[in-house]
Amino acid sequence: MTRVYRDRWGVPHLRADDPHALVVAQGRVTAYDRAWQLEVERHRAVGTSASFLGVEAVGWDRFARQARLADTARRCHAALDPATAAWVGGYVDGVNAGLAAGAARAPEFAAVGLTPGRWEPWTPLAVWLSHHILFANVPTKLWREHVADRLGEPAMTLFAADAPATAGSNGWLVAGNRTASGAALLAGDPHRFIEDPGVYQQIRLACPEYDVVGLAVPGVPGIAHFGHTGGVAWAITNAMADYQDLYAERLRRRGGAVEAYGPDGWRPAAAHTETIEVAGDDPVEVEVVETDRGPVVVGGPDARRAVSLRYPPRVRADLGFAALPALLRARTVADVDAASDRWIEPVNVLQAADTRGGLLHRVAGAVPVRHPANRLRVVPAWDATHAWRGWYAPMPRAGVDGCAVMANARGVATPLGVEFAPPYRADRIHALLAARADWTAGAMAAVHSDTHLGSAEPLLARLAGLGPLAPAAAALRDRLLRWDRRMAADSRDASAYALVRAALVRRLAVHPALAPLADPPPYPEVFHPWLALTPRIAYALEAVLGSGLLGDGGPEALLRAAVEEVATAAAVPHWGELHRLTPWRAVPEADAGPVPGLAGDHDCVLATSSVPGVTHDCARGPAARYVWDLADRARSSWVVPFGASGVPGDRHHHDQTPVWLAGDLLPVTTDWDQLTEERDGH
Repeated sequence: MTRVYRDRWGVPHLRADDPHALVVAQGRVTAYDRAWQLEVERHRAVGTSASFLGVEAVGWDRFARQARLADTARRCHAALDPATAAWVGGYVDGVNAGLAAGAARAPEFAAVGLTPGRWEPWTPLAVWLSHHILFANVPTKLWREHVADRLGEPAMTLFAADAPATAGSNGWLVAGNRTASGAALLAGDPHRFIEDPGVYQQIRLACPEYDVVGLAVPGVPGIAHFGHTGGVAWAITNAMADYQDLYAERLRRRGGAVEAYGPDGWRPAAAHTETIEVAGDDPVEVEVVETDRGPVVVGGPDARRAVSLRYPPRVRADLGFAALPALLRARTVADVDAASDRWIEPVNVLQAADTRGGLLHRVAGAVPVRHPANRLRVVPAWDATHAWRGWYAPMPRAGVDGCAVMANARGVATPLGVEFAPPYRADRIHALLAARADWTAGAMAAVHSDTHLGSAEPLLARLAGLGPLAPAAAALRDRLLRWDRRMAADSRDASAYALVRAALVRRLAVHPALAPLADPPPYPEVFHPWLALTPRIAYALEAVLGSGLLGDGGPEALLRAAVEEVATAAAVPHWGELHRLTPWRAVPEADAGPVPGLAGDHDCVLATSSVPGVTHDCARGPAARYVWDLADRARSSWVVPFGASGVPGDRHHHDQTPVWLAGDLLPVTTDWDQLTEERDGH
C-alpha cells in the first residue's frame, strides 16, 4: 500500500511497502506536482523542445541531437544491472500514470497546445544527462581557442582567473567537536541557473528498508545530490573537474558516406540526418555525425572546421545510476563512500557524515587520463597522443579536521581540473565557521546568507591608489573605501560599487587591446553565453586589469573614467532595486508578480550572480538551501526559491519565496502525525 502525505508547505512524504512501490509513487507524485516541468525536460533531452517552444529552442535541440544525448541515455540504460533497471522503470511507470492528472492542472499545456507524451524506460537518464552535459569545460575550451586565435597562444589562459563555471555550490561539513550537540552538521546551497519550477524537489521516501529526506531532481528517481537517511547524510558540489574533450576533426564525404581522419588514417564516421520540428516556423534539418572520438558538435563535413565531443557516459555506456538506489539504502559514511564509487556524471566533491561519528570528504565521478593539452583546448583527432588512456583512480579524498568546505575552489579536486572558482566564497565560509565551536543547525542560516564580497578588495585597492579626482568622484571613492563590503539588498554603497564595476567592465570590453575578441567565433549558438567578451572580462576582472595588455596607466585611466561616470549619474538606488531575480521559464507566466530584489553577488557566500557590464539581474543563485543535523534529523531544515508545486496558482507554487529571499530555512518535518495524508488520490 502506498500513502502520500504533505507537510504545511506541500512537500510530499511518501510511504510504501517496498522500494519498487515507493519509486513508482515518487514518479507519480512528481508528475502530479511538476507535469509541465517533466515534459519540458523530456523534450529538451531528446531535442524536440522547439516543436512547442519555437525557434528560440532550435539551438539547444540541435546540440542535443548532435551530442547524441538520447542515444547515450539508451546505451546507458541498456547496460544497467537488472535491479537498477527495474527501479528506474518503476519511476517511469509512476510518471506515466500521473502525467494526465498533472497536465490537467498545468495551464502551460493548453497555452502551447502540448499533449503530454509517454516516458520511455531510458528517459530519466536522458534528463539527467541534459542537465549536466555542459557542467564540464567544453565551452571554455572553445573560448580559449578563440583567445589564442585572436590574441596569440600566450593569452590563451588570460581569462581563467579561476572563473565561475556554469554551476557551482557551497557546502560545508562541521564535525561534532565544533557543534553544540556533539554530532556533525552538513549544510550548503547548490548554485544553478534559477528555473521556475525549481530544479530541486523537496521530498521524503520511506519504506521498511529506508526512510530518506532530501532534494531530488524532477524526472530522476531517488535522491542523488542531497539526502539524510537518519543515520547518514550527504551533499555535493561541482568538483570543477575536466573530464570532457574536444577534438578537431578532418571530415570528408566519400560517395554517400562521411569519413573522419584519425590516428589510423581515414575511417568511416556514422552519419544521418534528423529533422527538428519548429512551432511557428519551418522544420530544420540537422546532420548528426559521429567519429571514433565522439559526436561532432561544431561544424560538419562541409564546414571549415569540425569539432567532436568525447564524454565519459558515451564512452563507458554508464551514467552512474546504480549509485542512486545504493545511496537510499546507506546507513553509514562507508555505505555512501561505496555507493559513490559507482558515480560517473557529473564529477562532484562529496561530503558525508553519520551518527557514529564517521566523516567523508572526497571526489566522485569518472575522469579520463590523457595528455595535459586535452584539458586546455581543442586537440587534433589524428594525433594518437591525445587518446584517452584509462581512468583516474583512486579519486582524491581528504580528512576532516573540525570542518571542511567545498565551494568549487581549489582543494581536494585540484588534480582533476584546470579552472576553479575564485577562493572568496571558500575563504569566507572557513572564516565564519572558525568563529565559534558550538554550531547548531539553526545558526547555519547566517552562513548561507552572508553577503561579504571579498572580491571587491582588489578593485577598491586600485581605486584607493588613483591620484586626485574631481570632487564628486573623490566623494564616491571615499564612500566606497568606507563601505563594509557587504552586498546587502538595502545598501546604496553596494549599488555604487556594482555600478563602478559595470562601467569599468564596459570600457574594457571596447578597449582596442581586447577588441579582437568582441566578435564571437562561428560556433553553435548553444555555446554563445560562454563566448561573449563582456562576461569573460567581468568574471576575470583583476586578471585582465593586471595582464599588461592595457598599456602603462591603462587600468587607472579606465577606472578613473568609470568612477567619474557613476559619480555624475543620477542618484544611486538600493542594491535590491538593481539586483533582481530573473528565473528561466519555458513559457513566461502571464502574471508572475513583482520581480524580487536580492542581496548577494557572485563571489559572496550568498552567490546571486549577475553579469557585470551586461545586467544587474540575477539568473544564477542558490537553487536550494539545506542543513542536515546528524544529532536529530528533525532539526534539519531546507528551502527552495519557489515552492513544492510547479503549478501556477497552486498555493504551494511560490510560498517559499519570501523565506528564501530572507535567507531563512524551513523545518524538515519527520513526524508522520504532523503531516496531512492525501486521501483523494490527487
